[in-house]
Amino acid sequence: MVSHPVKVTLKILQVGDPVLRRKARPLAPDEIRSTALQQLIHLMRDTMRDAPGVGLAAPQIGLPLQLAVLEDREDLLSAMDQKVLADHERQPVPFTVIINPVITLEEPTVEFFEGCLSLSGFSALVPRARRVRVECLNQDAEPVIVEATGWHARILQHEIDHLHGTVYIDRMLSRSFTSLDNLTRHWKNKPAADVRQLLEV
Repeated sequence: MVSHPVKVTLKILQVGDPVLRRKARPLAPDEIRSTALQQLIHLMRDTMRDAPGVGLAAPQIGLPLQLAVLEDREDLLSAMDQKVLADHERQPVPFTVIINPVITLEEPTVEFFEGCLSLSGFSALVPRARRVRVECLNQDAEPVIVEATGWHARILQHEIDHLHGTVYIDRMLSRSFTSLDNLTRHWKNKPAADVRQLLEV
């Protein structure tokens, strides 16, 4: 008989939980290299993949720490419309850990529908910088710089917002807020400019 390891995932908190509105604290290098923190990173990775999502910040699992993981897997993108991927400037992003990030936003901003694992079932148009530069520590407590454009830049902004108690509804164009069912029914793949016009945003 072959035994299989049990996969453990963490509970993702939903908007309204106070920890999602607190500014997370930075992590010291010794904390980052600790066994407990390394185990947490693995659990966050598995939880993000199981959701499935493209990013997960520690406050979303109840921990006010300046830690987030992200990954945009090629196997998920392969099933998506190639024109939509091109419009969103969306390409695979390898598994990445960002700790104590400092982000620099670059013009211009672009608008796309965005969702969140902590606000399940909904989406909205959110303006984000098209390009960013992030200075942070990786999972080995080494300083790294991440420069990103397009959807990668959007994921970074979304996750770093979580580390400051901000969620996408704070930045969204409120008239575009929609259930995922209605997003699919009415707005999917429509250019943001067309959505703005139809909603009189």
